[in-house]
Amino acid sequence: MTLTIPFDNTYARLGTGFYANQLPVPVKAPELLAFNGDLAQILRVSGGETAEMAQVFAGNTVPDGAEPLAQLYAGHQFGNFNPQLGDGRALLLGEVTGADGQRYDIQLKGSGPTAFSRNGDGRAWIGPVLREYVVSEAMHALGIPTTRALAAAATGETVWREGGKPGAVLTRVAASHLRVGTFQVFASRGQIENLKALTDYAIRRHYPEADGPMGLLRAVRDAQSKLIAAWMSVGFIHGVMNTDNCAISGETIDYGPCAFMDVYHPNTVFSSIDRTGRYAYSNQPDIAVWNLAQLATALIQQMDDPQEGVEEATEIVHAMPGLMQSEWLTRFRAKLGISSEQAGDKELVTGLLTRMAEGQADFTNMFSALWGGTARDHFLDPAAFDAWQQDWAARLEGEPDPAQVMRQANPVFIPRNHRIEEMIAAAVEGDFALFHRMNEVLARPFEDQPEHAALMRPPLPEEVVKATFCGT
Repeated sequence: MTLTIPFDNTYARLGTGFYANQLPVPVKAPELLAFNGDLAQILRVSGGETAEMAQVFAGNTVPDGAEPLAQLYAGHQFGNFNPQLGDGRALLLGEVTGADGQRYDIQLKGSGPTAFSRNGDGRAWIGPVLREYVVSEAMHALGIPTTRALAAAATGETVWREGGKPGAVLTRVAASHLRVGTFQVFASRGQIENLKALTDYAIRRHYPEADGPMGLLRAVRDAQSKLIAAWMSVGFIHGVMNTDNCAISGETIDYGPCAFMDVYHPNTVFSSIDRTGRYAYSNQPDIAVWNLAQLATALIQQMDDPQEGVEEATEIVHAMPGLMQSEWLTRFRAKLGISSEQAGDKELVTGLLTRMAEGQADFTNMFSALWGGTARDHFLDPAAFDAWQQDWAARLEGEPDPAQVMRQANPVFIPRNHRIEEMIAAAVEGDFALFHRMNEVLARPFEDQPEHAALMRPPLPEEVVKATFCGT
Protein backbone atom coordinates (compact mmCIF):
# COMPACT_ATOMS: atom_id res chain seq x y z
CA MET A 1 0.00 0.00 0.00
CA THR A 2 1.35 3.42 -0.97
CA LEU A 3 2.13 5.90 1.79
CA THR A 4 -0.65 8.51 1.80
CA ILE A 5 -0.39 11.93 3.44
CA PRO A 6 -3.48 14.15 2.92
CA PHE A 7 -1.70 17.44 2.25
CA ASP A 8 -3.49 20.80 2.13
CA ASN A 9 -0.82 23.48 1.97
CA THR A 10 -2.02 26.91 3.03
CA TYR A 11 1.39 28.45 3.76
CA ALA A 12 2.53 27.79 0.20
CA ARG A 13 -0.39 29.94 -1.00
CA LEU A 14 1.04 33.04 0.69
CA GLY A 15 3.46 33.44 -2.21
CA THR A 16 7.15 33.11 -2.88
CA GLY A 17 8.05 36.18 -0.83
CA PHE A 18 7.58 34.01 2.25
CA TYR A 19 9.76 31.07 1.27
CA ALA A 20 12.00 29.45 -1.33
CA ASN A 21 10.79 26.39 -3.21
CA GLN A 22 13.26 23.58 -2.68
CA LEU A 23 13.39 19.82 -3.13
CA PRO A 24 15.14 17.67 -0.52
CA VAL A 25 18.53 16.39 -1.61
CA PRO A 26 18.51 12.59 -2.00
CA VAL A 27 20.72 10.50 0.27
CA LYS A 28 22.78 7.40 -0.34
CA ALA A 29 21.13 4.66 1.69
CA PRO A 30 17.94 5.66 3.55
CA GLU A 31 16.90 3.48 6.48
CA LEU A 32 13.87 4.02 8.70
CA LEU A 33 14.99 4.20 12.32
CA ALA A 34 11.68 5.07 13.98
CA PHE A 35 8.11 5.79 13.00
CA ASN A 36 5.52 7.23 15.36
CA GLY A 37 2.40 5.25 14.56
CA ASP A 38 0.23 6.96 17.18
CA LEU A 39 1.04 10.38 15.76
CA ALA A 40 0.55 9.10 12.20
CA GLN A 41 -3.04 8.16 13.08
CA ILE A 42 -3.71 11.69 14.33
CA LEU A 43 -2.23 13.10 11.10
CA ARG A 44 -4.24 10.65 8.98
CA VAL A 45 -1.01 9.34 7.47
CA SER A 46 -1.64 5.82 6.21
CA GLY A 47 -0.15 2.97 4.24
CA GLY A 48 3.42 2.57 3.20
CA GLU A 49 5.91 -0.25 3.65
CA THR A 50 9.09 0.33 5.65
CA ALA A 51 11.23 0.76 2.54
CA GLU A 52 8.89 3.37 1.08
CA MET A 53 8.71 5.28 4.35
CA ALA A 54 12.50 5.31 4.49
CA GLN A 55 12.61 6.91 1.05
CA VAL A 56 10.02 9.55 1.97
CA PHE A 57 11.29 10.43 5.43
CA ALA A 58 14.92 10.61 4.29
CA GLY A 59 13.93 12.97 1.47
CA ASN A 60 14.56 10.72 -1.52
CA THR A 61 10.91 10.61 -2.54
CA VAL A 62 8.52 13.54 -2.41
CA PRO A 63 5.02 12.25 -1.60
CA ASP A 64 2.02 13.25 -3.66
CA GLY A 65 0.55 16.59 -2.61
CA ALA A 66 3.71 17.87 -0.95
CA GLU A 67 5.07 21.29 -1.90
CA PRO A 68 8.53 21.38 -0.31
CA LEU A 69 9.72 24.83 0.71
CA ALA A 70 12.20 26.51 3.02
CA GLN A 71 10.61 29.23 5.13
CA LEU A 72 12.08 32.72 5.37
CA TYR A 73 12.57 34.40 8.75
CA ALA A 74 14.96 36.62 10.67
CA GLY A 75 15.77 36.63 14.37
CA HIS A 76 17.61 37.91 17.38
CA GLN A 77 20.34 35.42 18.25
CA PHE A 78 21.65 35.98 21.78
CA GLY A 79 20.26 39.51 21.57
CA ASN A 80 21.84 40.39 18.22
CA PHE A 81 19.56 40.85 15.21
CA ASN A 82 20.25 38.83 12.09
CA PRO A 83 18.10 40.25 9.27
CA GLN A 84 17.88 36.97 7.35
CA LEU A 85 17.98 33.42 8.64
CA GLY A 86 15.42 30.98 7.26
CA ASP A 87 15.32 27.20 7.10
CA GLY A 88 18.92 26.30 6.41
CA ARG A 89 18.53 22.55 6.80
CA ALA A 90 14.79 21.98 6.91
CA LEU A 91 11.96 21.80 4.41
CA LEU A 92 8.25 22.12 5.03
CA LEU A 93 6.75 19.26 3.02
CA GLY A 94 3.25 20.57 3.59
CA GLU A 95 0.31 20.61 5.99
CA VAL A 96 -2.44 18.22 6.98
CA THR A 97 -5.65 18.58 8.92
CA GLY A 98 -5.55 15.86 11.52
CA ALA A 99 -8.25 13.53 12.78
CA ASP A 100 -8.57 15.92 15.74
CA GLY A 101 -9.48 18.81 13.41
CA GLN A 102 -6.18 20.62 14.02
CA ARG A 103 -3.81 21.74 11.26
CA TYR A 104 -0.21 20.49 11.36
CA ASP A 105 3.02 21.17 9.50
CA ILE A 106 5.12 18.20 8.42
CA GLN A 107 8.77 19.15 8.04
CA LEU A 108 11.98 17.33 7.15
CA LYS A 109 14.96 18.45 9.23
CA GLY A 110 18.40 17.62 7.88
CA SER A 111 17.23 17.23 4.27
CA GLY A 112 20.05 19.14 2.57
CA PRO A 113 21.07 22.72 1.77
CA THR A 114 18.53 25.42 0.94
CA ALA A 115 18.63 29.01 -0.25
CA PHE A 116 19.07 29.98 3.41
CA SER A 117 21.87 27.58 4.38
CA ARG A 118 24.58 30.26 4.53
CA ASN A 119 27.30 27.86 3.33
CA GLY A 120 26.09 25.08 5.63
CA ASP A 121 25.64 21.52 4.43
CA GLY A 122 21.96 21.41 5.38
CA ARG A 123 22.40 18.06 7.08
CA ALA A 124 21.96 16.65 10.57
CA TRP A 125 23.80 13.85 12.30
CA ILE A 126 22.11 11.13 14.24
CA GLY A 127 22.73 12.60 17.70
CA PRO A 128 20.56 15.74 17.46
CA VAL A 129 17.91 13.81 15.50
CA LEU A 130 17.49 11.17 18.20
CA ARG A 131 17.71 13.77 20.97
CA GLU A 132 14.88 15.80 19.45
CA TYR A 133 12.82 12.68 18.82
CA VAL A 134 13.10 11.50 22.43
CA VAL A 135 12.82 14.88 24.16
CA SER A 136 9.96 16.25 22.06
CA GLU A 137 7.92 13.09 22.53
CA ALA A 138 8.72 13.14 26.25
CA MET A 139 7.51 16.74 26.46
CA HIS A 140 4.27 15.73 24.76
CA ALA A 141 3.75 12.97 27.30
CA LEU A 142 4.39 15.50 30.08
CA GLY A 143 1.50 17.57 28.70
CA ILE A 144 3.71 20.45 27.58
CA PRO A 145 2.95 22.04 24.17
CA THR A 146 5.64 20.93 21.75
CA THR A 147 6.55 19.98 18.24
CA ARG A 148 6.54 16.22 17.80
CA ALA A 149 8.51 13.56 15.96
CA LEU A 150 6.84 11.51 13.24
CA ALA A 151 9.91 9.66 11.97
CA ALA A 152 13.69 9.38 12.03
CA ALA A 153 15.66 8.03 9.10
CA ALA A 154 19.34 7.29 8.64
CA THR A 155 20.93 8.53 5.42
CA GLY A 156 23.86 6.16 5.00
CA GLU A 157 26.09 9.21 4.61
CA THR A 158 28.67 10.88 6.81
CA VAL A 159 28.06 14.34 8.27
CA TRP A 160 31.13 16.25 9.41
CA ARG A 161 30.78 17.75 12.90
CA GLU A 162 34.14 17.68 14.68
CA GLY A 163 34.78 14.41 12.90
CA GLY A 164 32.59 12.16 10.83
CA LYS A 165 29.12 11.30 12.18
CA PRO A 166 26.35 9.13 10.71
CA GLY A 167 23.73 11.30 9.02
CA ALA A 168 20.00 11.27 9.75
CA VAL A 169 16.79 13.17 8.98
CA LEU A 170 14.02 13.99 11.47
CA THR A 171 10.41 14.40 10.38
CA ARG A 172 9.03 17.08 12.68
CA VAL A 173 5.38 17.95 13.21
CA ALA A 174 4.22 21.34 14.49
CA ALA A 175 1.04 23.36 14.81
CA SER A 176 3.03 25.64 12.51
CA HIS A 177 6.58 26.86 12.10
CA LEU A 178 5.63 30.54 12.41
CA ARG A 179 8.15 32.24 14.66
CA VAL A 180 8.65 35.69 16.11
CA GLY A 181 11.44 35.94 13.55
CA THR A 182 8.97 35.32 10.70
CA PHE A 183 7.31 38.63 11.53
CA GLN A 184 10.63 40.36 12.14
CA VAL A 185 11.97 39.72 8.65
CA PHE A 186 9.12 41.58 6.94
CA ALA A 187 9.00 44.37 9.52
CA SER A 188 12.74 44.97 9.23
CA ARG A 189 12.48 45.14 5.43
CA GLY A 190 9.50 47.45 5.48
CA GLN A 191 7.44 44.88 3.56
CA ILE A 192 4.20 45.91 5.20
CA GLU A 193 1.85 44.06 2.84
CA ASN A 194 3.67 40.80 3.53
CA LEU A 195 3.58 41.59 7.26
CA LYS A 196 -0.18 42.17 7.10
CA ALA A 197 -0.70 38.98 5.12
CA LEU A 198 1.35 37.01 7.64
CA THR A 199 -0.54 38.51 10.57
CA ASP A 200 -3.90 37.67 9.02
CA TYR A 201 -2.69 34.15 8.26
CA ALA A 202 -1.43 33.62 11.81
CA ILE A 203 -4.73 34.78 13.28
CA ARG A 204 -6.75 32.50 11.02
CA ARG A 205 -4.54 29.53 11.73
CA HIS A 206 -3.91 29.86 15.46
CA TYR A 207 -6.07 32.47 17.14
CA PRO A 208 -9.26 33.11 15.12
CA GLU A 209 -10.75 34.96 18.08
CA ALA A 210 -7.92 37.53 18.03
CA ASP A 211 -8.77 41.04 16.87
CA GLY A 212 -5.98 42.41 14.69
CA PRO A 213 -2.25 42.66 15.39
CA MET A 214 -2.63 43.52 19.08
CA GLY A 215 -5.13 40.71 19.54
CA LEU A 216 -2.53 38.36 18.07
CA LEU A 217 0.13 39.78 20.40
CA ARG A 218 -2.11 39.20 23.40
CA ALA A 219 -2.86 35.62 22.35
CA VAL A 220 0.82 34.81 21.83
CA ARG A 221 1.61 36.33 25.22
CA ASP A 222 -0.93 34.12 26.95
CA ALA A 223 0.27 30.97 25.18
CA GLN A 224 3.92 31.69 25.88
CA SER A 225 3.20 32.49 29.54
CA LYS A 226 1.70 29.03 30.02
CA LEU A 227 4.52 27.39 28.10
CA ILE A 228 7.35 28.94 30.12
CA ALA A 229 5.63 28.08 33.41
CA ALA A 230 5.32 24.49 32.20
CA TRP A 231 9.03 24.38 31.35
CA MET A 232 9.97 25.69 34.77
CA SER A 233 7.77 23.13 36.52
CA VAL A 234 9.73 20.19 35.10
CA GLY A 235 13.21 21.74 35.24
CA PHE A 236 13.49 22.12 31.46
CA ILE A 237 16.06 24.48 29.96
CA HIS A 238 15.56 25.32 26.30
CA GLY A 239 19.11 26.56 25.88
CA VAL A 240 18.68 28.85 22.87
CA MET A 241 15.59 31.07 23.21
CA ASN A 242 16.39 33.21 20.19
CA THR A 243 13.40 34.88 18.56
CA ASP A 244 13.72 32.51 15.59
CA ASN A 245 13.18 29.66 18.08
CA CYS A 246 10.06 31.22 19.62
CA ALA A 247 6.91 29.77 18.02
CA ILE A 248 3.83 31.96 18.10
CA SER A 249 1.69 28.84 18.57
CA GLY A 250 3.03 28.51 22.11
CA GLU A 251 4.78 25.22 21.33
CA THR A 252 8.30 24.26 22.33
CA ILE A 253 10.37 24.27 19.15
CA ASP A 254 14.01 23.48 18.29
CA TYR A 255 15.55 21.02 20.73
CA GLY A 256 19.19 21.87 20.14
CA PRO A 257 21.20 22.37 23.34
CA CYS A 258 18.20 21.70 25.56
CA ALA A 259 18.39 19.77 28.84
CA PHE A 260 16.51 18.84 31.98
CA MET A 261 18.16 19.75 35.26
CA ASP A 262 19.39 17.02 37.55
CA VAL A 263 20.53 18.86 40.68
CA TYR A 264 18.43 21.99 41.12
CA HIS A 265 20.05 25.39 40.80
CA PRO A 266 18.32 28.44 39.32
CA ASN A 267 21.39 29.55 37.39
CA THR A 268 21.88 26.25 35.59
CA VAL A 269 23.13 26.55 31.99
CA PHE A 270 23.87 23.66 29.64
CA SER A 271 24.18 25.19 26.18
CA SER A 272 27.81 25.25 25.04
CA ILE A 273 27.20 28.50 23.15
CA ASP A 274 25.52 30.34 26.05
CA ARG A 275 28.68 31.72 27.59
CA THR A 276 26.98 34.50 29.59
CA GLY A 277 24.02 32.52 30.94
CA ARG A 278 21.50 34.53 28.95
CA TYR A 279 19.26 31.47 28.64
CA ALA A 280 19.83 30.00 32.10
CA TYR A 281 16.91 28.22 33.76
CA SER A 282 15.91 31.18 35.92
CA ASN A 283 16.24 33.68 33.06
CA GLN A 284 13.71 31.99 30.80
CA PRO A 285 10.70 34.07 31.97
CA ASP A 286 12.56 37.33 31.38
CA ILE A 287 13.69 36.21 27.94
CA ALA A 288 10.12 35.26 27.03
CA VAL A 289 9.07 38.85 27.81
CA TRP A 290 11.99 40.19 25.76
CA ASN A 291 11.00 38.01 22.81
CA LEU A 292 7.38 39.16 23.06
CA ALA A 293 8.59 42.77 22.95
CA GLN A 294 10.37 42.00 19.67
CA LEU A 295 7.15 40.56 18.25
CA ALA A 296 5.31 43.68 19.40
CA THR A 297 7.86 45.91 17.67
CA ALA A 298 7.32 44.00 14.42
CA LEU A 299 3.53 43.91 14.59
CA ILE A 300 3.24 47.64 15.28
CA GLN A 301 4.79 48.45 11.89
CA GLN A 302 1.53 47.61 10.07
CA MET A 303 -0.79 49.72 12.22
CA ASP A 304 -2.42 52.93 10.96
CA ASP A 305 -1.57 54.71 14.22
CA PRO A 306 1.83 53.39 15.35
CA GLN A 307 1.81 55.48 18.55
CA GLU A 308 -1.50 54.01 19.63
CA GLY A 309 -0.02 50.60 18.84
CA VAL A 310 3.01 51.31 21.02
CA GLU A 311 0.81 52.17 23.99
CA GLU A 312 -1.37 49.07 23.65
CA ALA A 313 1.60 46.78 22.97
CA THR A 314 3.43 48.15 26.01
CA GLU A 315 0.46 47.33 28.19
CA ILE A 316 0.24 43.81 26.75
CA VAL A 317 3.95 43.08 27.17
CA HIS A 318 4.13 44.57 30.68
CA ALA A 319 1.37 42.22 31.81
CA MET A 320 3.34 39.12 30.85
CA PRO A 321 5.52 38.76 33.99
CA GLY A 322 2.44 38.73 36.19
CA LEU A 323 0.73 36.15 33.99
CA MET A 324 3.78 33.89 34.02
CA GLN A 325 4.10 34.27 37.78
CA SER A 326 0.49 33.20 38.22
CA GLU A 327 0.92 30.21 35.90
CA TRP A 328 4.18 29.28 37.64
CA LEU A 329 2.59 29.40 41.06
CA THR A 330 -0.34 27.25 39.92
CA ARG A 331 2.10 24.67 38.58
CA PHE A 332 4.24 24.61 41.71
CA ARG A 333 1.26 24.55 44.04
CA ALA A 334 0.21 21.36 42.28
CA LYS A 335 3.71 19.95 42.69
CA LEU A 336 3.19 20.40 46.44
CA GLY A 337 -0.29 18.86 46.34
CA ILE A 338 -2.09 22.18 46.75
CA SER A 339 -5.25 22.93 44.78
CA SER A 340 -6.46 26.11 46.48
CA GLU A 341 -4.90 29.56 46.73
CA GLN A 342 -3.66 31.20 49.92
CA ALA A 343 -1.40 34.08 50.81
CA GLY A 344 2.07 32.80 51.51
CA ASP A 345 2.03 30.08 48.86
CA LYS A 346 4.78 31.75 46.84
CA GLU A 347 6.99 31.94 49.92
CA LEU A 348 6.31 28.27 50.65
CA VAL A 349 7.44 27.28 47.14
CA THR A 350 10.49 29.53 47.03
CA GLY A 351 11.48 28.38 50.50
CA LEU A 352 11.64 24.81 49.26
CA LEU A 353 13.52 25.76 46.09
CA THR A 354 16.10 27.69 48.11
CA ARG A 355 16.69 24.66 50.32
CA MET A 356 16.92 22.44 47.23
CA ALA A 357 19.63 24.62 45.73
CA GLU A 358 21.56 24.69 48.99
CA GLY A 359 21.05 20.99 49.60
CA GLN A 360 21.86 19.93 46.00
CA ALA A 361 18.56 18.08 45.66
CA ASP A 362 17.67 16.38 42.40
CA PHE A 363 14.78 18.39 40.95
CA THR A 364 12.70 15.55 39.51
CA ASN A 365 13.37 12.88 42.11
CA MET A 366 12.81 15.18 45.07
CA PHE A 367 9.40 16.33 43.86
CA SER A 368 8.31 12.82 42.84
CA ALA A 369 9.34 11.60 46.30
CA LEU A 370 7.19 14.16 48.13
CA TRP A 371 4.10 12.01 48.06
CA GLY A 372 6.13 8.91 48.95
CA GLY A 373 7.53 10.45 52.12
CA THR A 374 11.19 10.12 51.14
CA ALA A 375 11.89 13.62 49.84
CA ARG A 376 14.20 14.47 52.75
CA ASP A 377 16.61 11.77 51.58
CA HIS A 378 17.43 13.88 48.51
CA PHE A 379 19.00 16.72 50.56
CA LEU A 380 22.60 16.90 51.74
CA ASP A 381 21.18 18.07 55.05
CA PRO A 382 17.75 16.45 55.59
CA ALA A 383 17.17 18.76 58.55
CA ALA A 384 16.77 21.67 56.13
CA PHE A 385 13.83 19.87 54.54
CA ASP A 386 12.37 18.94 57.92
CA ALA A 387 12.16 22.61 58.94
CA TRP A 388 10.26 23.47 55.74
CA GLN A 389 8.12 20.35 55.92
CA GLN A 390 6.33 21.56 59.03
CA ASP A 391 4.96 24.61 57.19
CA TRP A 392 4.04 22.43 54.22
CA ALA A 393 2.13 19.96 56.36
CA ALA A 394 0.16 22.80 57.93
CA ARG A 395 -0.66 24.19 54.46
CA LEU A 396 -1.96 20.82 53.28
CA GLU A 397 -4.63 20.72 55.96
CA GLY A 398 -8.01 20.78 54.27
CA GLU A 399 -6.64 20.04 50.79
CA PRO A 400 -8.86 17.36 49.19
CA ASP A 401 -6.35 14.86 47.77
CA PRO A 402 -2.75 16.11 47.93
CA ALA A 403 -1.21 12.79 46.95
CA GLN A 404 -3.22 12.53 43.75
CA VAL A 405 -2.51 16.15 42.83
CA MET A 406 1.22 15.56 43.31
CA ARG A 407 1.20 12.35 41.30
CA GLN A 408 -0.32 14.21 38.35
CA ALA A 409 2.11 17.15 38.60
CA ASN A 410 5.43 15.44 39.33
CA PRO A 411 6.91 13.13 36.69
CA VAL A 412 8.88 10.12 37.78
CA PHE A 413 10.81 9.93 34.51
CA ILE A 414 12.43 12.66 32.42
CA PRO A 415 14.95 12.39 29.57
CA ARG A 416 18.08 12.42 31.73
CA ASN A 417 21.01 14.08 29.98
CA HIS A 418 23.48 11.30 30.70
CA ARG A 419 21.06 8.69 29.39
CA ILE A 420 20.55 10.66 26.19
CA GLU A 421 24.30 10.81 25.69
CA GLU A 422 24.52 7.06 26.37
CA MET A 423 21.69 6.50 23.86
CA ILE A 424 23.44 8.56 21.17
CA ALA A 425 26.78 6.83 21.71
CA ALA A 426 25.11 3.45 21.31
CA ALA A 427 23.19 4.54 18.22
CA VAL A 428 26.38 5.71 16.52
CA GLU A 429 27.52 2.11 16.87
CA GLY A 430 24.23 0.82 15.48
CA ASP A 431 22.56 -0.10 18.79
CA PHE A 432 19.11 1.52 19.15
CA ALA A 433 17.86 -0.49 22.14
CA LEU A 434 18.17 2.39 24.60
CA PHE A 435 16.54 4.79 22.14
CA HIS A 436 13.47 2.57 21.89
CA ARG A 437 13.45 1.87 25.63
CA MET A 438 13.54 5.57 26.49
CA ASN A 439 10.67 6.30 24.12
CA GLU A 440 8.62 3.53 25.70
CA VAL A 441 9.27 4.62 29.29
CA LEU A 442 8.97 8.36 28.70
CA ALA A 443 5.56 7.91 27.07
CA ARG A 444 4.30 7.24 30.64
CA PRO A 445 6.32 9.71 32.71
CA PHE A 446 3.99 9.88 35.70
CA GLU A 447 3.72 6.12 36.20
CA ASP A 448 5.86 3.98 38.49
CA GLN A 449 7.81 1.59 36.29
CA PRO A 450 10.03 -0.32 38.72
CA GLU A 451 11.60 -2.39 35.97
CA HIS A 452 13.01 0.84 34.50
CA ALA A 453 14.18 2.41 37.76
CA ALA A 454 17.68 2.83 36.31
CA LEU A 455 16.33 5.60 34.07
CA MET A 456 15.37 7.57 37.20
CA ARG A 457 18.89 7.57 38.58
CA PRO A 458 20.76 10.88 38.55
CA PRO A 459 24.19 10.82 36.93
CA LEU A 460 27.23 9.60 38.77
CA PRO A 461 30.02 12.22 39.00
CA GLU A 462 31.70 10.81 35.91
CA GLU A 463 28.39 10.80 34.00
CA VAL A 464 27.44 14.45 34.54
CA VAL A 465 26.75 16.28 31.29
CA LYS A 466 28.21 19.75 31.63
CA ALA A 467 27.40 21.08 28.16
CA THR A 468 24.93 20.35 25.39
CA PHE A 469 25.43 21.28 21.76
CA CYS A 470 23.33 22.68 18.95
CA GLY A 471 24.25 20.12 16.30
CA THR A 472 23.98 22.52 13.36
